[in-house]
Amino acid sequence: MKMYRKSVLGLSVIALTTVLFSGSAVADVQTQGISDNEIRIGAFGPFGGPVYLYGKLVMNGVAAVFDEVNEAGGVHGRKLTLVREDDNCKPEGSIAAVKKLAYSEKVFAIVGGACSNATLASVPELVKSGMPMVINSAVADAISTPVKKNIYTTQLTSSIESRAQLDYALNKGAKKIAVVRMTDAWAMARYNPLMAYAKEKGVNFIANLELQIDAPDATPQALKLRAAGADAIIFILYAKPAAVMMRDALKLGYNPEWIGETAINDFAAFQKQVGIPGALKNFATITAIAYQPTDPEMKSWATRLKKLFPNDELSTFNLNGIGSAQVMVEALTNAGRDLTRDKFLSAMGNIKDFESDAYSGKITCDHPRSHQ
Repeated sequence: MKMYRKSVLGLSVIALTTVLFSGSAVADVQTQGISDNEIRIGAFGPFGGPVYLYGKLVMNGVAAVFDEVNEAGGVHGRKLTLVREDDNCKPEGSIAAVKKLAYSEKVFAIVGGACSNATLASVPELVKSGMPMVINSAVADAISTPVKKNIYTTQLTSSIESRAQLDYALNKGAKKIAVVRMTDAWAMARYNPLMAYAKEKGVNFIANLELQIDAPDATPQALKLRAAGADAIIFILYAKPAAVMMRDALKLGYNPEWIGETAINDFAAFQKQVGIPGALKNFATITAIAYQPTDPEMKSWATRLKKLFPNDELSTFNLNGIGSAQVMVEALTNAGRDLTRDKFLSAMGNIKDFESDAYSGKITCDHPRSHQ
């Protein structure tokens, strides 16, 4: 009997200890990355290569906002520290970056997610970690739909952009609309909604052509588009192949309406890539950003960015970072000094009519129906 009672008592002590440790672990996760004077925020995306502007340059914009906030005393007395990880725009890199930020760097939250394919691959790990995530560049609908408790986005999604591209072409009076597209998962996340919307609108594309990301020449596609008489071309392309497409069409004297998306929203950089004066005369793009970095409204941000990153070019993609970081700071502020993950996520869900310096419209979250 005594042995039995000792065993039961021992099990009870073990059980109690387990509960206490579990409770402590939950509490630690809720306040991970927070100290009396600092909030550690992570970011991941490509630092180099042809898509570095979606990663490094966006992160520069985030850093500029954090720098301004820290100059003013931080958020409730805490300075914001940005911890960057390079994912090389690859799924395996994104997963590794999330794991490192969550479990090694122990950041409080993440603002970022550059490439859609890579970010989408990291979603299971993000959900598992419970770490708050504010997407600022990746656009695949499946990242934030269906709703994940800890993932929000300030970016337009693929399906929204695709519908807007077709609407723009129709509003311009285009009668013969064509599509030039890549074929990877990023492109298909845009292409499938575009085709569904075209069917809904009764639009049959006059041409539907493929162009890969590393294509050095697009003369065959340009000849087919000209022969078909396409008067508007919808791009589902990164900036590099889109520039090749426009360059080779313009060399043939063919210049219809060209309609891009958020991957091609830096006009100055895109003009350089095309390399023909006045190339963007008939080019328009879908973007959430209201300005170019050279616009007078962005002067103070341009000055700060050049001070912080004198060797990096100014880019419209900086503004993606500025807008998303301002949304994050708003939620951090509204969550209060007694900050936890849950309080931050609640504050994100309650953002209403927030005006950033970069986005073209006010930011409102329709939680719990949508985190977009």
